[in-house]
Amino acid sequence: QVQLVESGGGLVQAGGSLRLSCVASGGTFSNYAMGWFRQAPGKEREFVSAISWRGGNTYYADPVKGRFTVSRDNAKNTVYLQMNSLKPEDTAVYYCAADSGYGGVVVSTKAAVYDYWGQGIQVTVSS
Repeated sequence: QVQLVESGGGLVQAGGSLRLSCVASGGTFSNYAMGWFRQAPGKEREFVSAISWRGGNTYYADPVKGRFTVSRDNAKNTVYLQMNSLKPEDTAVYYCAADSGYGGVVVSTKAAVYDYWGQGIQVTVSS
């Protein structure tokens, strides 16, 4: 069983930056592809970004391309989401998730594929 704990959220003004961290425990972190998703009030959970087991493959949703960067440090069992040029529409609860399929090599944008989820962390961007 893998436990995921997010940190780094908060309130920031539009144009500002935040870095989310997600620390994993209880499993072999390097065997998992990791994803970030978000859910705004009244909306469905949506894909934000994902990274393969060694970080060689990364994916981004169109709304965050060029502004967000996903990375991981397998020695620290941690995945990061650097968020720059934040916009009010980025306001949401952000979740990290782990996918054990294919040993972490294949990266998915679909929430249903991910086996483990963090509790989520609030990011609020004020205008």
